[in-house]
Amino acid sequence: MMKAKLILKDGSVFEGFSFGSETGTSGEVVFNTGMVGYPETMTDPSYRGQILVMTYPLVGNYGVPSATNADDFFKYFESGAIQITALIVSEQCKDFSHFSATKSLSDWMKENNVPGIYGIDTRALTKKLRASGTMLGKIIVDETSNIEFDDPNTRNLAAEVSVKEPIKYGSGEKTVIVVDCGVKNNIIRSFVNRGVSVLRVPWNYNFSDTAADGILISNGPGDPKMCTDTIANVRAALADSRPILGICLGSQILALAAGADTYKLKYGHRGQNQPCVEMGTKKCFITSQNHGFAVDTKTLPEDWREWFANDNDDTNEGIIHISKPFFGAQFHPEGAPGPDDSEFIFDMFIRSL
Repeated sequence: MMKAKLILKDGSVFEGFSFGSETGTSGEVVFNTGMVGYPETMTDPSYRGQILVMTYPLVGNYGVPSATNADDFFKYFESGAIQITALIVSEQCKDFSHFSATKSLSDWMKENNVPGIYGIDTRALTKKLRASGTMLGKIIVDETSNIEFDDPNTRNLAAEVSVKEPIKYGSGEKTVIVVDCGVKNNIIRSFVNRGVSVLRVPWNYNFSDTAADGILISNGPGDPKMCTDTIANVRAALADSRPILGICLGSQILALAAGADTYKLKYGHRGQNQPCVEMGTKKCFITSQNHGFAVDTKTLPEDWREWFANDNDDTNEGIIHISKPFFGAQFHPEGAPGPDDSEFIFDMFIRSL
């Protein structure tokens, strides 16, 4: 077993053992409270540039399913590759067991050149991140390697994970433009399975003259303010009446385009059991989430209102226009992993097309 270290920007050091790719790396250290769904989580483009800490103590026990192709939307994954920079777990299960598994978590990470550390106190690490907030970190395997701290939020991460050319999916009568800022496969599946065609376009694509019935601004990684072209394109679209739905980063971009502001959360929301209350009702939905930024509802224009709020910390979880079909959900109605309690948002959006 090769030893490895996680070094945080504040000087804290956590020692463990290497698995996956035996290489060093750096990024933003964040934690996820999910108990299952690590293949979906690790392939979610929203984690680009992040070193992921899993709070559940045992990870890898059901292995990794076989790869499929893009035509099947990489059936068990949310993109075609692992997106996280590194994985940190308390214990990694080497002897996996599941009917669909073809390889171990460690072998899959080696194939994707993604390092991991196990054997550290992830509870202590998570408590530190909750108290101090997310912080930069680096993984050292070879003591002689010179790895610098890297803040991924200073880059346009959406541009890194977005498609480069438009792609068409489905053959439905209605068509939705999906602005790909790091879209999860299950968002596309959610439309295609409902008989709606999808035109997936790059993050900076000017869709103003593109024929379609509605526009979806996808989830994605990093600071929404880095997506300047997307914000400008959505701002122009708000002058029209075509329905617009923003999911996660897309909700933040929608708010910025409308004239509101966003801010960075202390440690973000990453997990599968975040309670969200629909404003003006007593309805609470358990949701899947992965974001580090939020909309400042105090800056929303008069023709917008808060749609959902997080029941744990009262931060914004959705915005809605008072008269036009413009909606934003901070959580993931498509789940993957996580509950499907809020899939009605897709149906609501499709009815408005």
